[in-house]
Amino acid sequence: MSDATPTTTGLRVVTREIAPLGDLLEYADPADPLVWSRRGAWLVGVGDALTLTAAGTDTASLADRWREVAAAAHVDDHVEAPGSGLVAFGALPFAAHSASPAVLTVPRLTIGHAGDRTWATWVLPDAGAPDPTEPIPVPFGPHWSAAVGPGALTPEGYQDAVRAGLAAIAAGEVSKVVLARDLAGTVPAGSDLRRLVRSLASGYPATWVYAVHGLIGASPETLVTVAGGTVTARVLAGTVARGADPDADREAALALASSVKDLDEHGYAVRSLVDALTPHTSALAASEQPFTLALPNVWHLATDVEATTAADTSVLDLIAVLHPTAAVAGTPTDAALAAIARIEPSDRGRYAGPVGWVDAHGDGEWAIALRGAQFDLAGADDTGIPFTAHAGAGIVAGSDPEAELLETRVKFRPIVDALA
Repeated sequence: MSDATPTTTGLRVVTREIAPLGDLLEYADPADPLVWSRRGAWLVGVGDALTLTAAGTDTASLADRWREVAAAAHVDDHVEAPGSGLVAFGALPFAAHSASPAVLTVPRLTIGHAGDRTWATWVLPDAGAPDPTEPIPVPFGPHWSAAVGPGALTPEGYQDAVRAGLAAIAAGEVSKVVLARDLAGTVPAGSDLRRLVRSLASGYPATWVYAVHGLIGASPETLVTVAGGTVTARVLAGTVARGADPDADREAALALASSVKDLDEHGYAVRSLVDALTPHTSALAASEQPFTLALPNVWHLATDVEATTAADTSVLDLIAVLHPTAAVAGTPTDAALAAIARIEPSDRGRYAGPVGWVDAHGDGEWAIALRGAQFDLAGADDTGIPFTAHAGAGIVAGSDPEAELLETRVKFRPIVDALA
């Protein structure tokens, strides 16, 4: 269904609690799964009742159009849990000039699970049409592995890019710039992409595991969540690989927590988020010192931020002012974006852009699309499905090109291992 469709007559939406279904991934589309998962909670979408698109990062117009859709919808929600009722899955590009559009999709069927509750939301056909069918599982296809190689920026090219970023810092153009490199590859034609989602969800259960419009990954970084007027966000900036044994691991965490370079990088990211949220929220609180967050392959410096916002403020409104954060762009933002556009040889697409869901109240959960790959579903043919994966590092004064390359290798590990 196209952008121009039903905001006048309104979508008819019904949510009901249902019996547990087991593995909700079995109900997703093998060729184009629509999934949001974290710590055992799942949202799985099937089909397309309505899709809204916008050029680049025009989140403000997308937020207004979503309000129109939500206001016109007829929602009968007997569950009233986060993710029930009218829900759209979304993915937005990193940059305003990106060739990848911002997309919001309302599935024809959304299945949710949290705690001990499972529910289904149907977007109903026109009055008089047959009732919607029960969710139908689709058996998993065979295992597959990807072919992966260098992208537009080789490891040597990335170190040159870091040097260019350091030159921009030395010239006073930026204080911090986040530079990314890419890997390119294919998976076999007809691959069941749900297998990639399953691998990431089992290996990285504490992350936001997402599959939206061919963008699949496991992000450790919350961009923003809104629930009943409470806003939460988590800043991650500053990274080191986990140690090979408990002693080395403890030393790695301590070194990160005391690294001046990493603390500076983290401070830029926290200030960027707080400055962006302040005009739109009240009672904003952030911890004074970052904590070390353990993931299976890395330690991150992390800071949690919480605030209160007005009831009519949508999570999409906050995305419009928060993205891009200093954690994925740099400081000052506009100068960092200009440096990225000049130094990186290709469009990031939706890498490091917002990914998540929004409901009829404007509540939702959104992460930054990291540790993932973008599959070119439209470009698939008999030779396979092309994909591009990205990983980046924050460059500040004192950054070492070889160390930053190593950081990208560590960050590539979750998606490269899952693709193997």
